[in-house]
Amino acid sequence: MNDFFDNWTVQVRKGLLEFCVLNALAEKERYGYDLVKTLMAVPGLGVTEGTLYPLLSRLRVQGMVSTRLEESKEGPARKYYALTTAGKKILVAMADYLETLNQGARTL
Repeated sequence: MNDFFDNWTVQVRKGLLEFCVLNALAEKERYGYDLVKTLMAVPGLGVTEGTLYPLLSRLRVQGMVSTRLEESKEGPARKYYALTTAGKKILVAMADYLETLNQGARTL
């Protein structure tokens, strides 16, 4: 049973990761490492830098997030990520779908 549950949680996290990233960017833009720290603090999400940065790149290519570089006094320039209009629209659609799915699952 442990292997089954472990596999299931991995699949659930994979399915929710894009939603969590977009949701974390909903209120404000964030630089990469700040986003990593924010997502790592979510209980059960278990995200790593090696997972997050390729996902952010994919979301940028898909037009869901935009990026900009800003010089930092504390080291190298920081890449900031922000939701695009398309990202905001897809986030609303994802949230609606998850709510519908949760309500439906509770009726079973």
